[in-house]
Amino acid sequence: MDHQLASDMLLDSDYDEKRLTPNDDHDNVAIISPDDGDSMVDDPEPSADPAPPLADDHEAIMARYMPPNPDLETEAETYHTWDITNWSQQPKRTHGPVFYCAGHPWRILFFPAGNSASESVSFYLEQGFADDKPPEDWYACAQFLLVLHNPNDPSVYIKHEANHRFTAEEGDWGFTRFADKNKIFAPKFENSDRPLVENDCAKMTAYVRVLKDPTGVLWHNFVNYDSKKETGMVGLRNQGATCYLNSLLQSLYLTGAFRKAVYQIPTATQQERDASSSAYALQRLFYRLQADPVAVSTQELTHSFGWESRQIFEQQDVQELSRILMEKLEARMKGTEAENALEQMFVGKMKTYLRCINVDYESSRIEDFWDLQLNVAGCKSLDDSFKDYIQVETLEGDNKYAAEGFGLQDAKKGVIFESFPNVLHLQLKRFEYDFQRDAMMKVNDRYEFPEVWDASPYLDEHADKSEPYIYHLHGVLVHSGDLNAGHYYAFLKPEKNGQFFRFDDDRVTRATKREAIDENFGGDYAAMNGVNGAKVQNPYTRQWSTKRSNNAYMLVYIRESRLDKILLPEKEVPPPEHLPAKIAEERLLAERRRKEKEEAHLYMNVLVALEANYKAYTGVDLIPWNSEDPLDDAAPKTHRLLRSMTIQDFTELIAGQQGIDKDLLRPWIMVNRQNGTIRPDHPLLWPDMTLQEAADKFSTRTSGFRVFMEETSRDEKGEPIWPNDEVAPSSPVVNGNVVAPQQKPIILFLKHFDVDRQQLQGVGHIYMNPQDKANDLAAPILDIMGWEPGAVNIELFEEIKQNYIEPMKPKNSLVASEIQDGDIICFQRHLNEADVTALRQVNPSACLSAPQFYDYLMNRLFVSFTPKTAPPANLQLRKEGDEKFVLALSKKDSYDALALKVAEHLSSVNAIPVDPSHIRFTTTNIQSGKPRTVVKRQQGATVNTILLGSSGYGGYTYPPSQAPDHLYYEVLEMSLTDLEQRKTVRITWLSEGITKEETRDILVHKQAQFDAVLDGLKQQLQLPDEILDQIRFYEVHSYKVYKILPQTHGVIALNEFMSVYAEKIPDEEKELDKEKGDRLLYCFHFEKDPSKSHGVPFIFFMKAGETFKDTKERLSKRTGIKGKNFEKIRFAVIKGGQNYSRPVWIEDDDILSEKLQPEDHLGLEHPNRARNNWMRYESLNIR
Repeated sequence: MDHQLASDMLLDSDYDEKRLTPNDDHDNVAIISPDDGDSMVDDPEPSADPAPPLADDHEAIMARYMPPNPDLETEAETYHTWDITNWSQQPKRTHGPVFYCAGHPWRILFFPAGNSASESVSFYLEQGFADDKPPEDWYACAQFLLVLHNPNDPSVYIKHEANHRFTAEEGDWGFTRFADKNKIFAPKFENSDRPLVENDCAKMTAYVRVLKDPTGVLWHNFVNYDSKKETGMVGLRNQGATCYLNSLLQSLYLTGAFRKAVYQIPTATQQERDASSSAYALQRLFYRLQADPVAVSTQELTHSFGWESRQIFEQQDVQELSRILMEKLEARMKGTEAENALEQMFVGKMKTYLRCINVDYESSRIEDFWDLQLNVAGCKSLDDSFKDYIQVETLEGDNKYAAEGFGLQDAKKGVIFESFPNVLHLQLKRFEYDFQRDAMMKVNDRYEFPEVWDASPYLDEHADKSEPYIYHLHGVLVHSGDLNAGHYYAFLKPEKNGQFFRFDDDRVTRATKREAIDENFGGDYAAMNGVNGAKVQNPYTRQWSTKRSNNAYMLVYIRESRLDKILLPEKEVPPPEHLPAKIAEERLLAERRRKEKEEAHLYMNVLVALEANYKAYTGVDLIPWNSEDPLDDAAPKTHRLLRSMTIQDFTELIAGQQGIDKDLLRPWIMVNRQNGTIRPDHPLLWPDMTLQEAADKFSTRTSGFRVFMEETSRDEKGEPIWPNDEVAPSSPVVNGNVVAPQQKPIILFLKHFDVDRQQLQGVGHIYMNPQDKANDLAAPILDIMGWEPGAVNIELFEEIKQNYIEPMKPKNSLVASEIQDGDIICFQRHLNEADVTALRQVNPSACLSAPQFYDYLMNRLFVSFTPKTAPPANLQLRKEGDEKFVLALSKKDSYDALALKVAEHLSSVNAIPVDPSHIRFTTTNIQSGKPRTVVKRQQGATVNTILLGSSGYGGYTYPPSQAPDHLYYEVLEMSLTDLEQRKTVRITWLSEGITKEETRDILVHKQAQFDAVLDGLKQQLQLPDEILDQIRFYEVHSYKVYKILPQTHGVIALNEFMSVYAEKIPDEEKELDKEKGDRLLYCFHFEKDPSKSHGVPFIFFMKAGETFKDTKERLSKRTGIKGKNFEKIRFAVIKGGQNYSRPVWIEDDDILSEKLQPEDHLGLEHPNRARNNWMRYESLNIR
């Protein structure tokens, strides 16, 4: 234990105190070095400490070496002395007599020869139940002191002190290296004139103090700790850095009225759940906190928020999270029985006022608030913060208030509260910006808050006070650590008159009022060991500090008169009826999956394809074995079957599922051919063979076990028609290595390429004799298709593999054409010139032959199209939703072919035809799904190069940066050819001084001037004509003004690395008089050094001869920066506006026009509040 003993003996790194289980003689117990032991010997240096007490002065020993802890309450204490005689004859392990303290039996466990430490003697304190097991859940928290002393001289002794939570599992604790044997048996023990163990005898006195444990976790090691059993509540698991979220959720959950309102959001149907996914996830979380026996995960909730891993592993602002969550839930509650529930619970009202002192005039505004942010710095208590909040400011002198109808008047400005909510959330500003250190810092100052608080002193004198505004503390949310590292947890009181509990992620424990309140005030640590200002190490930051880094950052108070309505009993907060049933169903499913996983070794997956799958297939090869689309009729079905199932039973199972007689089905084993195709090899004709045996013999582990179920019909006699398999192989044939006899019929699969429909589809299978000619295939094909003989000429092709389709020679035999079991024969209608002409008129891009269509299938790509803007421009769609679509393209399609196909589709759903030359495409970022790069219309560009591009260079491959199956599109007002003559000018419009920026893209002709840009800006911003001559453009580089752009400036001359700003020229510039020396001055912001420029640079009217004190007033008005923020700005002349220039600081009595040269800039030095934004993630959001 990391603990300093009362005797100033430091425990060494070997861990000096340790338990020993009664069943083990050689546990890894702690070791104490003899030099570490405390004895009665005085220090060689003179000491002011009183003389050590004698070992038989028990009260003095206890007072000196085991004083009571003022923070812990004693249940009982005692001491017991054991006279050890015949030391050398004692057994290896021995016990002293049993004695009692607080009703618990105790005894001393003694190892005369040492326990795993032969050079030492070992002593332990042990529970004294002996062979009887302690009662169930027995424990005792004991502080104890073991003193070994000379039986004749009580001034000779050695002692050690410890504390421990004794349990049935850890029933003993003490010291393996209690004392060095050589020392205690030496003729003179240290500086005394006699040994400690004298005449083989010694005395061992045990002092035991049993302490009360109000929280149930004093000195708990939390091994096998059960929050539900100990407290009736469970915690929330931390996903990485979500402890702040867990604290807030537990606080809201225990606010019964809030939980009830959340439960009232309708989520019974899937449509309702989809509309309120975050509300449904919160309902589920709350119910699981009620019902689950162990800590609950928040992963489902954060997923519903739309959070990614970066938000999970980054601590967020609790106040911001609380406000967003309330906003989302309030929107979901509209139109339900929970409508306005949150507002009635959390919303108060405050009044901002300006009240004239000398005339009867007041201007005020009443606003709602959901929570309050209170200052901690400079405030010692909650009341101090509220006094600071409502502090009145007097407006007088130059700062008088312009009262309507009364002119300039002295006035009082302030905030006062009209009402406080029933549940008051107070955010304590523990994190503030320190301008001296130029960084955010945590405020660890002492800040007190009461358990019961009266808010009435902070109400307006006219507020309704008929119901008392007395509040009871319900929750203290704590942050331990600093700005960069730390941990959040909460102390909450679930019941009106109950106790506090500590909610620390997945662990819930009881807590005392002192732990919940007093210990979270912050401030300096109390004196430790008599030393004031002692430093303590924080366990999360590993930093040492004299101030407590664990302190309250959020307080939750509940109005006393509404406690019963807010902290509702469990029976009054029932979950929605569908919720327990839904979660129980999910648990049963999870249990079933777990059981399936346990029994997985008994089962195997079998992919089964049927004749119907083949006939529904429109692609290459026989079956889409890798398809997992449940809506794909061609996809095979996966069966999870016992490995011991026989082929006969398997066939019966499939026949029963399909409603077919079992003798009309037979399975074929599917094998991988060397050319990459998957074809039937031979039927499984061994009914007693198991599926596992078949898989081991005929399939590979990587490809899985795949079966095609051949289906037949009956003859006139009712017998199934199967080919004449005269001699089945004596042993199964793998992959066709053993050639079957030539007389044996072969199974062939037929595909029809429908030229008119441009579709390839399986039509069935036939058996042929290997000696048959290719033209003999015509008869069964005509029969299957229902075509009249002689009416249709057909062409035959063999599908060898997906990119190798070979025409068949009609007079060659099948065996000569190397046709074997499982081969695919493709046929099509022969086209004459008239057929070709007619087809081309209907479909110009149609494939005329099966090989061409196979090539199209090889390069086919399904691409999704989405309009780049919403709603899409220049389209008049007939039906909403038609703007998004999917097209089948060929990778070989050119840019023009791509545009033509998209235009054809859009024209079919649009009120007017769409010109393909007006369509522009943009690729899609594969990570964000947002538009990436505009596609250029280049010669040789194809769909393949546009979507797939190049992902490697010099042998290295890189992950793709754009989506391979999605494009954004735009329908432009002009053709791409005309667009190439245009240039987009990005303008940053400053609508309110320099405080508000608005970015606009203006499309103008490349040869245009800035008057065209102004015209485009006018249209986009709807600027009135009368101010157009007051608009000024200026060019900016590195946050500094480069030059003013006249309206005659050519657009083509713009530097792409420059930014362009536009603003309305300030009215004060009308007074500019160049003859007096007035001029325009370029100004920029920087932090510490001119090279670290930031913010919006601006142009300022410098008056000749004006003192800088007056100039600053105009600068404040020009920049919109006021008050304390403006006062913190330092101003400097920057020679030439150069980064390397040394700032020349300006004082109030300086005259700016005299310090500036024509090329100089004015610099405003202040911290960059937006710095490192490139490292920050987007704002916290809940979707």
